[in-house]
Amino acid sequence: MSQINYDYIVQYLRVLHTQPNEILYKIEQAVATEQHTWPIIKPEVADFMETIINIHKPKNILEIGTAVGYSAILMNSQHNSKVTTIERFPVMLKQAKKNIHEAGKDNVISILEGDGENILPTLESNHYDMIFMDCAKGQYLKFLPDCIRILKIGGILVTDNVLHKGSVAKSRYLIERRQRTTHSRLREFLWIITHADYLKSSVIPIGDGVALSYKIGNPSSNQSIHDAKEGK
Repeated sequence: MSQINYDYIVQYLRVLHTQPNEILYKIEQAVATEQHTWPIIKPEVADFMETIINIHKPKNILEIGTAVGYSAILMNSQHNSKVTTIERFPVMLKQAKKNIHEAGKDNVISILEGDGENILPTLESNHYDMIFMDCAKGQYLKFLPDCIRILKIGGILVTDNVLHKGSVAKSRYLIERRQRTTHSRLREFLWIITHADYLKSSVIPIGDGVALSYKIGNPSSNQSIHDAKEGK
């Protein structure tokens, strides 16, 4: 098996992947040929993102985890959405700025440099039509309350890598000890987004697992985002 799916299914889905624009294709090829080890979304996830954006037509998108700018460029290219993206690593920032400039997207993609933990609380409530979270998996649970706060009702939250190579679905005793904290946080994150009464969510087994959440309301004033956690 490859990641969370059978190899033959993954390979077939990637045969169906449509070739993106020049700069995105250039990034894809650099990763596919192992010229670079940049962390970009899988081709089948890219196709999913394009479809969701064409359906939802978001005006303002927030991305948490720019990496080299691949997904920010892809998201803007679908609906000319304004994309704000957060990145903390200098080596990623340097390459992202280069790719965004080469794509001619400097005026529509804004990079906020720093840690999401510090930046997210400063962002305006109910402002974004879509949030794409693709950062350190162990941070998803911590970032969720601010994501809900700044996402409009009717907005969507897309979270990548939520099945962690399938380990999230396994018993904790089958997981390597060093991965158990991340595994536990992801399980709690997934429980919350699928059981909270202000979200409608689905977990989709493509790439390394993608969660799609639709915000149908706000948490009540006396309700914590984490009140829906497993076992509560």
